[in-house]
Amino acid sequence: MVDIKDLIENTIEGSTVFNNLSVLNPEHIPANLPHRETQIKELTVSFKDLILNPGGTSIRTVIVGRTGTGKTVTTKKFGKELQDIANKKGIRLFYVHVNCHRQRTLYLMLMEIAQSLRLPLPNRGLSSQETFKLIYDYLERKNIHLLLTLDEFDYFISTSPVEDIYFLVRIYDELNVNVKRLHYIFIVRELTSLSSLDKSIKDHIIKNVIEFPPYSSFQLYDILQDRIVNEKAFKQNTVTDEAVKFISDIHGADKGGSGNARLAIETLELAGRIADAESSPIITIEHAKKANSKINPEISIITDTIRDLDLHYLLLLKAISSLHKKYEEDFFSMGKVEEEYRNISSLLGEEPRRHTQLFEYIRRLKLMGLIITRHSGKGMRGRTTLISLPVPVSVELENLLDQEIKRRLQKSQVNS
Repeated sequence: MVDIKDLIENTIEGSTVFNNLSVLNPEHIPANLPHRETQIKELTVSFKDLILNPGGTSIRTVIVGRTGTGKTVTTKKFGKELQDIANKKGIRLFYVHVNCHRQRTLYLMLMEIAQSLRLPLPNRGLSSQETFKLIYDYLERKNIHLLLTLDEFDYFISTSPVEDIYFLVRIYDELNVNVKRLHYIFIVRELTSLSSLDKSIKDHIIKNVIEFPPYSSFQLYDILQDRIVNEKAFKQNTVTDEAVKFISDIHGADKGGSGNARLAIETLELAGRIADAESSPIITIEHAKKANSKINPEISIITDTIRDLDLHYLLLLKAISSLHKKYEEDFFSMGKVEEEYRNISSLLGEEPRRHTQLFEYIRRLKLMGLIITRHSGKGMRGRTTLISLPVPVSVELENLLDQEIKRRLQKSQVNS
């Protein structure tokens, strides 16, 4: 019989492949940012007047990109470095990064800005306007320039009153001041999230747009190697190159993955934990495969469901999958999906189903958990159903769809 206490102690004191787990944390800001040099240069061009002509104008930049494309870590790194450069030149620049999903109201956002500036606030309850006035007066009194990043700004847009959005973005510019001390970086997942804004606000925000595309497999490989070699997340020679390549290929946008660096790093960390649990001195490709299946548990459920689908359900899924590969978008309109479905059906010599039948297929696929849907919002002509897959498009998923479609077609030919 195994002694539980001994088992726990032996596991705690046992060998590990890890050297510094903290550098695998999503909040960690590494010394290097592989394959984001172009974006850092674009940010520098946007904000160079903050150094060359501080206060001459209020600068705004929008950053657009999917989850895991380095938006947050890049802006934090850029902001810190720009602040250091400015301070060395005698310019009092403060960089403040606010996550709009965590600080969900205008008041909470202003409170975090005040705390980041180490601005003491009175104990009595303040309105947003009063809090902003204290921040504004503090910037003026201390001769401070503030570079403010509003991360997940699309969340703030979707949940806040128009008055709060207007106040946050426009109120400073309506003050009659010579020195512009407040500058913005807005981070959003999709540029379309800004389309619902009033034109006076939207035009004010979209001065300059910097795109963060999903990472390719070789870019993810470099990112993982940077955490392994330069950041020393693992002990030397404990991570096999095959494991790193597998994770990079699985998640690389060019190989059908989401191009999500955060997900790739999570997979690598979990592979290390699996290796430790198995008392393995190295992380192998098998550990990486086990980690990937655990990171995406829904894949096995989806795979089993796909094998039971009729041909035209499969063709619809194939159409959505193809659109994900062709375009860097998360959701596609019903019209776009239907067009792609008809093209695929035509290529295979299949008579496509009518629109009403396809709409029913979409409804059923959603109930099965094979797709996710939402309604289009403001900014899109008319009202349509937007469709997406619940998992990243992978080589395995594509192969499975092709294989099952082929089987259905062969079965149909035999029966006829």
